[in-house]
Amino acid sequence: MPGTDRALMAHLLRRSGFGSTFQELDRYCALGYEAAVEEVLHPEQQPGIEEDVLERYFIDWKESRNIEGALTEFVYRMNAHAGPRPLQEKIALFWHGVFATGLAKVLHEKTILNQIDLFRESGLGNYRDLLVKLAKDPAMIFWLDNNFNHKGAPNENWGRELLELFTMGVGMDGRENYTEEDVKEAARAFTGWTIDDDNVASLPFGKLPWQFRYVPEDHDDGEKTFQGETGKFNGEDIIDIIVKQPATARFISRHLCNFFVADEPQVPAWQHTPPGHPELVKMLEDEYFRSNYNIRSMLRVLFNSDVFKSDQARFAKVKSPAEVVVGTLHLLGDFKFPKREIFNVALGCRYMGQDLLNPPSVEGWHTGEEWIDSGSLVERVNFVADQVGNIEQPGVRAMVDALLDRTTELDPESIIDGCLELMGHVQLHEKNRAHLAGQIRDMLNKRSGLVAGSPEDRLSAENTVLHSMKMIGSSREYQFA
Repeated sequence: MPGTDRALMAHLLRRSGFGSTFQELDRYCALGYEAAVEEVLHPEQQPGIEEDVLERYFIDWKESRNIEGALTEFVYRMNAHAGPRPLQEKIALFWHGVFATGLAKVLHEKTILNQIDLFRESGLGNYRDLLVKLAKDPAMIFWLDNNFNHKGAPNENWGRELLELFTMGVGMDGRENYTEEDVKEAARAFTGWTIDDDNVASLPFGKLPWQFRYVPEDHDDGEKTFQGETGKFNGEDIIDIIVKQPATARFISRHLCNFFVADEPQVPAWQHTPPGHPELVKMLEDEYFRSNYNIRSMLRVLFNSDVFKSDQARFAKVKSPAEVVVGTLHLLGDFKFPKREIFNVALGCRYMGQDLLNPPSVEGWHTGEEWIDSGSLVERVNFVADQVGNIEQPGVRAMVDALLDRTTELDPESIIDGCLELMGHVQLHEKNRAHLAGQIRDMLNKRSGLVAGSPEDRLSAENTVLHSMKMIGSSREYQFA
């Protein structure tokens, strides 16, 4: 569209979701950038998944009787919502990485998926409210042993990780953000926050999700001192104190920058490593307090910032395995309706190193360059090449036809430019671009002997474009968002 930076819009849709088809990009560009940001920030205004259809076709997904079924449902929902509600799924993936909770210990798939639903429903709202809901979430309670946190015998796991990994972080600017005494007092405040026992048989209706239960007689109602404040604190009081700390504003702002803007060092290094974009972090901290801890408001500032919109921010992040899988599926236009074949496709996340719903530890996955090793890179390249090289996929067919219908004279440069644009304004380094141009030139030379406009000529042109798309999907550059 005239006056619209299509590459910038593609960048927004990669970061706020899982990329876009060229048709979606046309629609968003017609809205304009700021209006597109507002639409993305309000996924609840767009149609969602028809739950009855999902349950009708995949009753085992609904009951989530195994980890693979739960993982597949997560991937299916991300892909199905990638067009109408991209940020709803992206924010759920974000919080899943921050509040990492795993089936390796919880062993209750539906309870874990309920936690992901919590992130979908509340992940863009008030951070304080999200933390309270998380503290009452059965999967988190079991994951961090708060069901073993009793009056007179406190368990510090939840209290420690709440401070260290979920809110304040160990420190910033070379300073400590909390003390061991703070951890102990936080643990005391959350005594009595537990879950109902899972004593219901799984048959014939599948596992019933656990429920939160507060046991007043098991709560330590004594006086506590936390972050310099003293009182007979309960868990919500601790969260109220946490969210008003500058350290919490800094920690969550840096997490948002790391996920949506550019890869940062791993979280344990943050105490002694300044953020890559301190000016944006400061803007987000200010918005955190101005908006009363509202994540949607912080993301509005982030997406409209000069830092986010700069050329330097584009392709500055290594895609997570989930982003590779879901972004590629969305480009293909497949699996928007429940199909059994998505089961094997969804497991691609696991093979690339991100076993969704089963993070390696409470710290979650290490991101950025640590997503890539020799084995995972092979999985990534093969996955994308296999999917993008299938002309039977509706999205692939649409991209090939769109390029051929609008290009009167095929040459290497026009084919490469067209494919890069249709696949989301991907960028290629000059060396890779030149290598691909040579391959295309050889293919076009072989086509010169065919009758122009004949079925054989059209098929040859399609194969040339298809090969170009496969090579772009196999490139190092495609692995960046």
